[in-house]
Amino acid sequence: MVAQQDHDLPTVTEAFHAGDERALAEIYDRWSPLVHSLALRALGSVESAEAVTQRVFTQAWTSRRDFDPSRVPLPAWLVGITRHAIADARRARDEPGTPGTRPTTAARDDAEPADLTERLVLADEMSRLGPAPEQVLRLALHDDLSHVQIAERMRLTPEVVTTHIRRSLLKLRERLEMVTDAH
Repeated sequence: MVAQQDHDLPTVTEAFHAGDERALAEIYDRWSPLVHSLALRALGSVESAEAVTQRVFTQAWTSRRDFDPSRVPLPAWLVGITRHAIADARRARDEPGTPGTRPTTAARDDAEPADLTERLVLADEMSRLGPAPEQVLRLALHDDLSHVQIAERMRLTPEVVTTHIRRSLLKLRERLEMVTDAH
């Protein structure tokens, strides 16, 4: 099926690189079976292969601005990300107590492919927040810390933490509503 669609690869690549979520869904549909197959063969576990597949497309989406389509074709770039994700998964499996091997939220959750687009848009939008608001939101959502705990950890007042969270969530909601309306 991918071979039949090679003629529009430059268009899809350009749209993906520009941040078009429909292009993300298209590349996921086209190349997730390949990514999953490579991960399954290397890791021998469906669960690990699914986690790697999600991690690959999350990383591809969040680092798409670093991707240079003139240097490497999109499918080859995705395979490169896959190889690194497989190596990371092997390291995490072999050294379970190693710091930094905690799977990302996208890898831990059992997201359906339809939900993956929203997750990637959310991750991208979070990366657009300023450093302090992004860290505050991650501590609140991923580490499940209270406003007071975040304030202590970041040396902020609880009011500033609350303001960061409120503003960040409003921005994220607006972006997700735009994505939902586009579909």
